[in-house]
Amino acid sequence: MKTTLTIRPGAMTLADLRSIWQAPTTLELTSSAYAGIEASAATIARIVARGDAAYGINTGFGKLAKTRIPDEQLEQLQRNLILSHSVGTGELLADAVVRLIMTTKIASLARGFSGIRVVVIDTLIKMVNAGIMPCIPAKGSVGASGDLAPLSHMTLAVLGEGEVRVAGKILPAAQAMKEAGIAPIELAAKEGLALINGTQVSTALALHGLFLAERLLEAGTVAGALSVDAAKGSDAPFDPRLHTVRGQPGQIAVADIYRQLLDGSAIRKSHLVNDERVQDPYSLRCQPQVMGACADLIANAARTLLIEANAVTDNPLVYADKDEVISGGNFHAEPVAFAADTLALAIAEIGALAERRIALLIDSTLSGLPPFLVASSGLNSGFMIAHVTAAALASENKSLAHPASVDSLPTSANQEDHVSMATFAARRLHDMAHNTAAIVGIELLAAAQGIDFHRPLATSPMLEDVHGRLRAKVAFYDKDRLFAPDIEAAKTLVLEGTVSASCKQLFAKLP
Repeated sequence: MKTTLTIRPGAMTLADLRSIWQAPTTLELTSSAYAGIEASAATIARIVARGDAAYGINTGFGKLAKTRIPDEQLEQLQRNLILSHSVGTGELLADAVVRLIMTTKIASLARGFSGIRVVVIDTLIKMVNAGIMPCIPAKGSVGASGDLAPLSHMTLAVLGEGEVRVAGKILPAAQAMKEAGIAPIELAAKEGLALINGTQVSTALALHGLFLAERLLEAGTVAGALSVDAAKGSDAPFDPRLHTVRGQPGQIAVADIYRQLLDGSAIRKSHLVNDERVQDPYSLRCQPQVMGACADLIANAARTLLIEANAVTDNPLVYADKDEVISGGNFHAEPVAFAADTLALAIAEIGALAERRIALLIDSTLSGLPPFLVASSGLNSGFMIAHVTAAALASENKSLAHPASVDSLPTSANQEDHVSMATFAARRLHDMAHNTAAIVGIELLAAAQGIDFHRPLATSPMLEDVHGRLRAKVAFYDKDRLFAPDIEAAKTLVLEGTVSASCKQLFAKLP
């Protein structure tokens, strides 16, 4: 049964957004929003009636803003805008992302600064509730003047044009709307521009990356703790005194998580004395410093993206109390681009550190475990090439982590002469997250293998639960077998957030 979410414009939470991302949700708009929406739409009607020139209401767009459009052509102007701007290409965005796009657009329009009628917002809500997901190509936006092309594809469906996806099946929008009993909309003055001008696609893609990054941080931390025991590493580097004197909040919080994850480990107790090693390699010892920094980046990005998800980002904006329309640039998605670029750094580093621990575990001279984590190595190759896969993915993420926000190409005959590239900055996070999920999945398999080699000694109770969840999907690697399905199973546990299910309360303390 679907949950119901009441949209309170300007007050959505990350928990609200996660629920929309995770599963289809029934939306309703708080009744207090309607007065502001109606006042804003009435302001536009008065401007048209007076004959005042106002950008996007009775003028052309972009470089054509100086062209005045006669009143009798204003509806055609808005329709032409949607048709001409629906120029996206590439694969279609996933339903989870489309739900976020539509919900954040509804929330933005419902703030009452966009001059759009109630009927348009209600139609978007009905579409979400009916599971009608517009087919939106992933490519074609530079992140200013808003996400014009992808949001135009969204708006096509509102008009009964283009295609939509319903329960995974692609249908003509007109057919899906008719079957759901939803009447297509004829856009009034400014409404097309309000629908397609804004940062909702960039923001939704970045939120998708954020929510995956949160799961990667959890799984990467758990995998790293398991690797400490697999390699018979020390828990001394997690001593709170070390981290307190540095003062970095993420590092302090993550060090505490490592201490709790390893608490009660019989493997650790077995080498507290007479261990000839003085210090562990950095990939074990410096986990709080690296993962804590990643946690801080993720938290900072979350703050920016939550603000943007609640923001009014179309142009021009309508101030009904002053009967005024102001043209500005809230559609410029630079904050989203910066947030996405920092998420890319965190995602890449979580994977890079995990890859180094895999390399450590398969190296018997460092880990003390059988070469490549398999018996009869030589006859069996074990984890040799699984590590090569991890290395390939970590290297790919290094290239993908290059900041997108430092790039800009002018568009619209140099009227739009600086753009954010936020849409690509956010879109590439999906591929990066899947790369890192595979790396962390391989590390989980390698660390679990190491724990099994230490039997009958057990790791900590929390990590034994993690080990058990993994072993329920993937058996001990006793000899060479087809390895790819094991990696995919572990990767899925990481992406779904289930491998760390018993430890989630620990991560609630993160900044």
